[in-house]
Amino acid sequence: MTSKRPSFTDEEALDFHSQPSPGKISMAPTKPMGTQRDLSLAYSPGVAIPVLAISEDEDKAYDYTSKGNLVAVISNGTAILGLGNLGPMASKPVMEGKSVLFKRFADIDSFDIEVDTTDVEEFISTVRNIGSTWGGINLEDISSPDCFIIESRLREELDIPVFHDDQHGTAIIAAAGLINACHITGRNMEDLKVAVSGAGAAGLSVAGLIRHLGVKAENIVMCDSSGVVYEGRTEKMDQFKSAFAIKTSKRTLAEACEGADCLLGLSAKGAVTKDMVKSMAKDPIIFAMANPDPEITPEDIKSVRDDAIIATGRSDYPNQVNNVLGFPYIFRGALDVRARSINEEMKVAAAHAIAELAREDVPDEVAAAYHGARPSFGREYIIPTPFDPRLISFIPPFVAQAAMDTGVARKPIKDMESYRHSLARRADPAAAFIQGVQAHCKENQRRIVFAEGEEPAVVRAAFSFKNQGLGHPILIGREAQVQRAMEQMGIQPGSLEILNARLSDNNPLYTDMLYSRLQRDGYLKRDAQRLVNQDRNVFGCCMLKNGDADGMVTGVTRNYDVALNDALLVLDPIPGQAIIGMSMVINRGRTVFIADTSVTELPQGQDLANIAIEAARGVRALGFTPRVAFLSYSTFGNPMGERGEKVREAVAILDGMKDIDFEYEGDMNADVALNTGHKLLYPFSRLTGPANVLVMPAIHAASISTKLLESMSRATVIGPMLLGLEKPVQIASLGATVGDIVNLATIAAFDVDDVHTS
Repeated sequence: MTSKRPSFTDEEALDFHSQPSPGKISMAPTKPMGTQRDLSLAYSPGVAIPVLAISEDEDKAYDYTSKGNLVAVISNGTAILGLGNLGPMASKPVMEGKSVLFKRFADIDSFDIEVDTTDVEEFISTVRNIGSTWGGINLEDISSPDCFIIESRLREELDIPVFHDDQHGTAIIAAAGLINACHITGRNMEDLKVAVSGAGAAGLSVAGLIRHLGVKAENIVMCDSSGVVYEGRTEKMDQFKSAFAIKTSKRTLAEACEGADCLLGLSAKGAVTKDMVKSMAKDPIIFAMANPDPEITPEDIKSVRDDAIIATGRSDYPNQVNNVLGFPYIFRGALDVRARSINEEMKVAAAHAIAELAREDVPDEVAAAYHGARPSFGREYIIPTPFDPRLISFIPPFVAQAAMDTGVARKPIKDMESYRHSLARRADPAAAFIQGVQAHCKENQRRIVFAEGEEPAVVRAAFSFKNQGLGHPILIGREAQVQRAMEQMGIQPGSLEILNARLSDNNPLYTDMLYSRLQRDGYLKRDAQRLVNQDRNVFGCCMLKNGDADGMVTGVTRNYDVALNDALLVLDPIPGQAIIGMSMVINRGRTVFIADTSVTELPQGQDLANIAIEAARGVRALGFTPRVAFLSYSTFGNPMGERGEKVREAVAILDGMKDIDFEYEGDMNADVALNTGHKLLYPFSRLTGPANVLVMPAIHAASISTKLLESMSRATVIGPMLLGLEKPVQIASLGATVGDIVNLATIAAFDVDDVHTS
């Protein structure tokens, strides 16, 4: 496999970090600030009360401030990614990114701190003096061996968790994979013979953690660029490497691999050869974790060994050793018991939790990403995927329990089951869904038609779609115009496939196919020929109908209903299903689906019932359990009106059907449907929780509400997704952004209808 390409251009990366406002994080108040009384409570004079309380007991800061859910990400920029020492300010985008990951995966607030010094003592002094501000500190991108000294000293001098993720994050995930690999191959940790390639921060930490798991010190052969770390060696040695020096006659990595059960790579591309792999023991465990390119590719390993269990640091291979599986959830557990530190026992507990989760049945949210090819525990699945929504409720309890058992918890958790439920409520299933959809697309590489291929936004979207590895885009348009647009964007000629409908070799075939379909609707053959020649939507749908492409995105230059009517000239609805538009709205960790947003203008009762059935089917296919609310300006008949009657008729129709397998209720206001406590007022409601599928009484209500949410809040809106056609066609809104087009192309490649009809 070739080196992993970036999935974006330099311009896209800069735009992402600068638009619509610079940076990736901001602060939002958690208390109301609308009245003078609010301000008086928030600041003077009301703030004096918690000030006095904290002055008497500093631990009260956890009760009256955000300290208990606040982590600092701190660096001096001496080892930024793989780019080296570029200084503290250059590290800021990375540190902001890490802060975003804390929020996204574990709902932990985080701020980045860049310290302008390379002096170890000065760095330690700076962080120590401001350390009490946070509930925990994540050290990042600090060069070795300074990182070891800094972390060790700060752990001693501060009374909060201090964690250098470059060391321990990789170690914990690798250890989890090793636990499961040993389980599969029938090995015991105490008998394991391990070669380690790389004696930097991660390599030393991995070696240290697997010793805690039971691997004997004399069975770990550590290697760096100078060879084996052995007793008596003086070249390029320090106190941290010396802790892993053993008595051995082996001097090279090749010798260390001979007969080894396990090879842990944390070094550089090409460090491991096929001959080294050949020399290893039966069922070798090979974790080649260098980034962006592993020490040896899985393809090269498999060319000489068919019995190896393989993991890498890359997302395009099975068993990715990804730090995001660890640090958010480790800090979540540590913060929730107000831990004084993150000790080895907590790291081991996290490794065991991750290993155990991989053995559990995979949930629908993850299985949906594989279009039914549900991954299961085995050689190709020893580490959970980063988009598994159970991570947040599964790992932190292990960490919290270890903190309590080792006496570093200030606030023990009394009811662990309730704690797990509270963690699950923090999860963002929509983010997991998006990652899962992308993972499926990357694996299956569908051919997606971008019908309006001469439009600059469409060309850019197609290039982004390809660069992200989401599939193979096909632009419909005249070559000269498309190439001109590509040149203006700096896209290399030949980077994208272009088809001219008029000049296509398949033009006669498509014309005959379309004519046979439309001839009894008043169309002449020349009409069919003209449509195929001149209408890119029709041509694209003919490609889908004939199996020459897998999905299509259009709509940037035409009204939604025009584009849909074009598609219906060629494609049929799925038998027994309604064609609807459904938008996915994600806001502050909450996800709702709104239907019908684009097809039926003024639905009657039967239409609304059909919309509900189709929406519930689509939502379930996306990994969610549908709870459908039929929305109206009335709630259970008060007040009543014509549209409300249609809604009540739809509910009655579903009541009369025997095969309805989802919760539904209505008529009801939106605030009632979305209120977690609505059953207090309406105990007869059939919904067991807040609705997540909102069936609107008419298109105008669906469209207005969706666009209001998108424009006036921080909601992310995906869609409307078109459901119910025999082939996946997605229709963007007029003037859609590049991001909107890419999202819809991704949905087309995923093909929700295929999930729930297969």
